[in-house]
Amino acid sequence: MRFLLLLLVPFIFISCYQQERNCSDFKTGKFKFEQEIDGKTHTTLFERTEELEIDTYEGKSDTSSIRWINDCEYIVQKINPKNMQEKKAVHMKILTTKGDSYTFEYSFVGDTNKQKGTVTKLN
Repeated sequence: MRFLLLLLVPFIFISCYQQERNCSDFKTGKFKFEQEIDGKTHTTLFERTEELEIDTYEGKSDTSSIRWINDCEYIVQKINPKNMQEKKAVHMKILTTKGDSYTFEYSFVGDTNKQKGTVTKLN
């Protein structure tokens, strides 16, 4: 019985741990997202207000509307899509925050295939 109790105590503390999630700190501002594709780092810079997001990637800018679902989730939709793929809305969800960065997952609305990334807030 004593052995069982010793095993349960650490488990209780581990299960109570919640990751930091200060999503409201990242609702607006200037940000950087880097991802590696085929061994090369690609950088997207973007600025977000409560209602708009302006992305700049490889010298080209795009504007999207934002609809916040709650403090940590929002829907992004391009304002002037150039093809059917760009017409699809994207669901963004902030999973954790730490200092000046956050980890998020995203997928097309209605799609179960999710991707993850990390964004850094610029000063």
